[in-house]
Amino acid sequence: MKVSVSHQDGMKFEAKTSKSSFLIDCPVISPIEYFLAGIITCSATDIVLIPKNQDKTVTDLVVDGEVVRNEAHPCKFNTLHLTYSFNSDGDDTMAARWVMASLETYCSTINTIRDTTAISYSITHNGKLIRENEQMISGGGSNIDMGAIESCPS
Repeated sequence: MKVSVSHQDGMKFEAKTSKSSFLIDCPVISPIEYFLAGIITCSATDIVLIPKNQDKTVTDLVVDGEVVRNEAHPCKFNTLHLTYSFNSDGDDTMAARWVMASLETYCSTINTIRDTTAISYSITHNGKLIRENEQMISGGGSNIDMGAIESCPS
């Protein structure tokens, strides 16, 4: 993947990819907001495509993201909470699995930040809250105690 960004005027920049280009208007939307929008969109596309591959349909999808950042520079993400709301013809278990598959496996942007950011999520499926403030189970950003793990002697 290659992206080229060129200064246009004032605080406006043009980003060019191999497929398209778009304007980044920094006084209106900051680069970190574009970054967060990219993270959310990556997962949102999974929530449409994973069910489609299972002959299921998702409608009315909205994914909100809320970030807590360092106050001092660098103002990196400390926590990210994603709230998924959608309807589908799948059951609640399937809906939760679609979100977990996106977060844990398929979404490259989330998997890029998960070692440094504690990520949690909530899911409302067909108007019913089915998961609330669940923590991602992998990544260094999470501090989940998995308990003692027994292993075979080597």
